[in-house]
Amino acid sequence: MNTFGRNFTFTSFGESHGEAVGGVIDGVPARFKIDFESIRHDLERRAGKHTILPHSARADHEIDEIEWLSGIQDGMTLGTPIAFLIRNSNQRPQDYEHLKEVFREGHADWVYEQKYGIRDYRGGGRASARETVARVVAGNIAKQILQQKGVTIEAELVQIGEQTNPALFADYLQEMQQQGDSIGGIIQCRVRGLEVGTGEPIFDKLQARLAYAILSINACKGFDYGSGFEGVAKKGSEINGFSGGIIGGISDGTDIIFRCVFKPTPTTPLSLQKLGITAPIRSDVCVAVRAVPIVEAMTALVLVDYQLFR
Repeated sequence: MNTFGRNFTFTSFGESHGEAVGGVIDGVPARFKIDFESIRHDLERRAGKHTILPHSARADHEIDEIEWLSGIQDGMTLGTPIAFLIRNSNQRPQDYEHLKEVFREGHADWVYEQKYGIRDYRGGGRASARETVARVVAGNIAKQILQQKGVTIEAELVQIGEQTNPALFADYLQEMQQQGDSIGGIIQCRVRGLEVGTGEPIFDKLQARLAYAILSINACKGFDYGSGFEGVAKKGSEINGFSGGIIGGISDGTDIIFRCVFKPTPTTPLSLQKLGITAPIRSDVCVAVRAVPIVEAMTALVLVDYQLFR
């Protein structure tokens, strides 16, 4: 399934080392003025700029210029589907020639081959995090719509490995890179200004929709909200009030707070050495760093789908 949402919908397309990636957004109100600078800033965050990464191949080489194909005129939405694409200016399929006959551990290569009988070995194709660039574009537009309604979304990296002190994150990542290894991280997201009543009982609970969206992000391995997993060690009298802004699947008017965990990057210099491969490394030491704007984007897509059609 390549389409997200029910009323405000987003469909993504493209492979990581194909000609382009992009998307189609349907359900954006007419006469909405787009802040293109805000979109550009979120794309830069996703590429690794303005972050604590010691070095990011994406930040150096990914130049994400958007080509708007439909749905916008003079910076204003027409109320029709918005189609856009971002050309893969840093295509380097030759960097992946060594993977034609090799399945990378921890990647989707093998299961894609088993399911479809074919795979795009050039950086993972649709399974690559390159696909998320289109999510950031669509999600930023959703964030702009929500901001007009007084709703803001802000995610931040709160833990890398066992390190919880943000002041030490950069040094910790530098150490991991020098070791030729990678590390996972935890992102916390806070939604402010969401009024009471967003969400539905039973199967369409707000937390269920959020978890569905967040867990669809590459390398995301867990989601919790409110007291979350830590609440299992507490008594009922101790966790009352730690609802995370959601009760019975419906927003209660307080800040919504959830966390999500991202695994370490599976492809590292150490992992390639085990396979006897010497090749350029294009992955980051901690994918959670660049996932922050993606978490915001997917959260916005969930909330705008509710808010526009309540």
